[in-house]
Amino acid sequence: MAQKNSWEFYTESDLQEVEKLSSSYQDFLNRGKTERECVSYIEDWAEKHGFRKLSDRIAERSPLKAGERLIATHMGKTAALYIIGKNALEHGLNYVGAHIDSPRIDLKQNPVYEDMGMAYFDTHYYGGVKKYQWVTLPLAIHGVVALKDGSVVPVVIGEEEGDPVVGITDLLIHLSQEQMEKAAAKVIEGESLDILIASRPSAKKDGEEAAKEPVKTYVLSLLKEKYGIEEDDFISAELEAVPAGKARDFGLDRSMIMAYGHDDRCCAYPALYAMEQMLADLDQGGDAPEKTCLAFFADKEEIGSVGATGSHSHFFENTVAELCALDDAAQKLPLELVIRRCLQNTCVLSADVSSGFDPLYASAFAKNNCARIGYGISIVKYTGARGKSSANDANAEYLAQIRRILDAEHVNFQTSELGRVDLGGGGTIAYIIAAYGAQVVDCGIPVLSMHAPWEVISKADLYEAYRAYLAFYKNM
Repeated sequence: MAQKNSWEFYTESDLQEVEKLSSSYQDFLNRGKTERECVSYIEDWAEKHGFRKLSDRIAERSPLKAGERLIATHMGKTAALYIIGKNALEHGLNYVGAHIDSPRIDLKQNPVYEDMGMAYFDTHYYGGVKKYQWVTLPLAIHGVVALKDGSVVPVVIGEEEGDPVVGITDLLIHLSQEQMEKAAAKVIEGESLDILIASRPSAKKDGEEAAKEPVKTYVLSLLKEKYGIEEDDFISAELEAVPAGKARDFGLDRSMIMAYGHDDRCCAYPALYAMEQMLADLDQGGDAPEKTCLAFFADKEEIGSVGATGSHSHFFENTVAELCALDDAAQKLPLELVIRRCLQNTCVLSADVSSGFDPLYASAFAKNNCARIGYGISIVKYTGARGKSSANDANAEYLAQIRRILDAEHVNFQTSELGRVDLGGGGTIAYIIAAYGAQVVDCGIPVLSMHAPWEVISKADLYEAYRAYLAFYKNM
């Protein structure tokens, strides 16, 4: 199948739209470096665009109306946006699902310690990372500290101009003979990913004994002064170390974007942007969609979609049940039957990234079945590992429907696999949603340097993802 470079057929109007989307996406990345920050962004966006909280809507108990806009969130880390369609919910949803967590370094619950006059944060890495990539980088700390009085203190250190940054040190080359002989997976061990945060001791006051750990004492006093937190408060904190700095145009031609967190926020944002276009059409007098449309933003994908905010939780199913209880069909059929029909008749794009072909590492890819940067959104029939282990493996008939929709809207797309057979593999949330009997296929943006602190995507692929998700919402 001949692949087409998207840039070759863009008009001047298209190029303006590409830059508009890229600019707003970079703002989203800069404001959403954690899953909590992403949900906060989505909540602000939803309020601006007239979405109502599903919890408030439930209290009314009146039937749903086509065109209604509803939002549900859970624990501040996952979100669902619904635009109610004309059809009864038993006919299913048009569902675009992405995840908003990314590989990072988390602080342990008892993180602060001092060693040889230096203070550190003890850490535990999150998701699949090459640990050696995280050393000697400027890192920022993002997250929250929950206090016993019920208040929650937001923390961001290292992003504003003038802020200090922190980081993980490495051994100088002159003393690295033994280190350099290790396998890449062992060059930096997990327990060596501790973050240097201070080296200045607290001042000794007249008549007082010197602190046993003066550097730790001083840095804790700074945190107390700025955030009102004590050392024990780290027990109920969620603090993440992420690369400090903003998303940037990448390449001398500015055709790409370099940023932390493309996986998978580069698919999450186009889904949000597609909803924004649908709302613009509604606000201008357009019709509501035929089927209810859902943009779903999940947490915990990088560690197996587990927990109360991952896709394995019942949050999605629970919100669907609440909607079905407000649907007219639920008054004529058993509610449980309406819910099951809705889930099974749902059509899903699992909006997750794919690996972009990198000529510097060509041996890792099968050239005829890999995604190329700038060649459009990538459809991945199956992910998994080696013998398709843990793959969804989408039905041929469903792929034909997706092809028809994308071709009709002139969306540039390609097909791919994650890499060469038997080399490795990866997973998405596709198989989890497919368990309901829903039709699901992976459909996302190719990424270079995936899971590195700084990843790279094409602006053209971002634009084609938005167009693909919009076409899916309107026409599936």
